[in-house]
Amino acid sequence: MLSDIEIAQQAKLLPITEVASKLNIEADELELYGKYKAKLSDELSKRISSNPDGKLVLVTAINPTPAGEGKTTITTGLGQAMAKIGKKAVIALREPSLGPVFGIKGGAAGGGYSQVLPMEDINLHCTGDMHAITAANNLCCAMLDNHIQQGNALMIDPRRILIKRCLDMNDRALRNVVIGLGGKVNGVPREDHFIITVASEVMAILCLASDIEDLKHRLGKILVAYSYSGEPIFAKDLKADGAMTALLKDAIKPNLVQTLEETPAIMHGGPFANIAHGCNSLRATKLALKLADYCITEAGFGSDLGAEKFLDIKCRYGGLKPSAVVLVATCRALKYNGGVPKAEVSNENLDALKKGIVNLGVHIDNMRKYNIPVVVAINQFGTDTDEELKFIENYCKDKGADFALANVFADGGEGGVTLAHKVVEACEKPSDFAPIYSLDISIKEKIETIAKKIYGADGVNYTTAAEKAINEISRLGADNLPVCIAKTQYSLSDDPSLLGAPKNFNITVKDVSLSNGAGFVVVYTGNIMTMPGLPKEPAAYRIDVNNDGKIVGLF
Repeated sequence: MLSDIEIAQQAKLLPITEVASKLNIEADELELYGKYKAKLSDELSKRISSNPDGKLVLVTAINPTPAGEGKTTITTGLGQAMAKIGKKAVIALREPSLGPVFGIKGGAAGGGYSQVLPMEDINLHCTGDMHAITAANNLCCAMLDNHIQQGNALMIDPRRILIKRCLDMNDRALRNVVIGLGGKVNGVPREDHFIITVASEVMAILCLASDIEDLKHRLGKILVAYSYSGEPIFAKDLKADGAMTALLKDAIKPNLVQTLEETPAIMHGGPFANIAHGCNSLRATKLALKLADYCITEAGFGSDLGAEKFLDIKCRYGGLKPSAVVLVATCRALKYNGGVPKAEVSNENLDALKKGIVNLGVHIDNMRKYNIPVVVAINQFGTDTDEELKFIENYCKDKGADFALANVFADGGEGGVTLAHKVVEACEKPSDFAPIYSLDISIKEKIETIAKKIYGADGVNYTTAAEKAINEISRLGADNLPVCIAKTQYSLSDDPSLLGAPKNFNITVKDVSLSNGAGFVVVYTGNIMTMPGLPKEPAAYRIDVNNDGKIVGLF
């Protein structure tokens, strides 16, 4: 089989104006970035604001494993399959982060014959949104350090600066740095840090902002530091919010691209699924709902992280009501959860499957706690046996969840037709979505609700640092915000080695921070890496450009 990039480069793309016409978008409502990409204008948003909303379908997954699950591939394939069965659908996806493309993660544009195009552009610079977010964040940092240099009227304590610089590149050498060296003219020396752009609060804000006014308001609310007397310092105190908004004026507009089968896809935003809520922008999702009968979107990692945050944070802020959840799993990943090493997951092993399928069971149960119909989608591999697939199907039926096989990687939309029919049926079932906790309860009560109801923990332990941070956030009057729990994606617990459905454990909260502009409290249950490094043999080794200007080696 051809590689992803070979498949993508052989595809004949429609001009983006023709893709837009499928959604009744007029040419003058597009801001073109070449032939195959465009931003959707504010004029379009205003024109369709009175359109009825379509059905919202969330694609999530079991806990990620080295064996792979394929959420984006399923999301893309499902969108293509909807067109095959005569349904008007649009995909709403996150933009990939450039940095990991050159490391080990790869891109976020799907795979095989269920890809979003032009994949090289999407995985690299796309329309420049990531660069604008990077610039806005770093402008705020520059203005903060300049304020200290120019007399420090706000009495900012250099030891209590919270905002970090960012870069959309994996570079471990920048995790911990010292700035301001070289004498008085070069600033006040202090310790500083870099994070990857998608982990920045600016990214989270862009994805939750309803319009340019809301964007500016949220940027101004970023808690950047504390003063020597312990008073909070916000970005608006630095007079940074206006200039930051100016840098993001175009980035806030969603991007329109297409799949291999010319299904419209809106890609916009991609916050880190631990530090933030891990889904595409609220504006993109809402636009998609107005433009089509079905909006298919996804959230990062497994349902215990991405879906929980999508439902408890994004849907709460956006007033969204999902009609169905698609839960992606693979035979290989379920066997891995049952104790089979990665090298052996292609071999039939019903005993391991029976042990590992409990992970799928927990995710089904969790999604049903939100009162939303669940469809299990098995992302099929050629090594899956009939006996294994039948076992999973029977298990899902016993759990009261719909089930469908999907072979969209190899067969594109055609391989997802059964899944598409199941999703349409699920969307017609009764749905009474509600978040699993109220904003009126305390921060600790919110954390404990998620820990017990979603992770299956017995309780929560708090370090002294976490207790102090919670008290500080309460003092600032921010304890009525939703919580965003940063936890390992590999386990339902906070221990990545505990696979399947762990029992008899407590979650340990190590620290808590306030993302005041984004509008949530970040809860750290482990060491969350916000600036990845490159591996011993980075993917960058394989990436090149030939004499015709064609990129090679990109997946």
